[in-house]
Amino acid sequence: MDLKYFQMLDFINTRLTNIERNLAKVDEKLDFSVALQRNHLIRVKNGEFIDDNMILMGLPYNDLSPRRALEIYEDKDMDYILLDITSKGYDKPIELEGAIHIPYEELDHRYVEITNKTTPILVISEDGLKSIQACEKLVKKGFFNVNNISGGYKFWPANQGSVVLKVA
Repeated sequence: MDLKYFQMLDFINTRLTNIERNLAKVDEKLDFSVALQRNHLIRVKNGEFIDDNMILMGLPYNDLSPRRALEIYEDKDMDYILLDITSKGYDKPIELEGAIHIPYEELDHRYVEITNKTTPILVISEDGLKSIQACEKLVKKGFFNVNNISGGYKFWPANQGSVVLKVA
């Protein structure tokens, strides 16, 4: 008879532990969601571009067209960080002046080189696919003003016949 009670207590204890774990996960997701919404509000307040999908779908980063990214890049009054996550062996068609180069493969341990978490970050890669993954990683590391440059270097306007922005 005593064994039955101990088994029941063990079962209840296991269930409570699972419930506590689930509550902790819900709490973590809620904290992230609130921080994300606050970031969206700050972007709106500051007059920054924010895609409807960021708000409606709760996306943690913004997708910028290459043309829009070029406008930001050429705006000398805009404060931003340009993060180039192309692989070390990638032969870039252009060098973007002022870009911080951290290969995607090294981003997990080199993200600390990005010292400001509030300045908008523009992320560019070879074709825009790794930059999506990089944006997701950066958001998980606490960066909320993250912008993916859709299409990456492949669709950068300088490759489409406009002025090439090369650094000597």
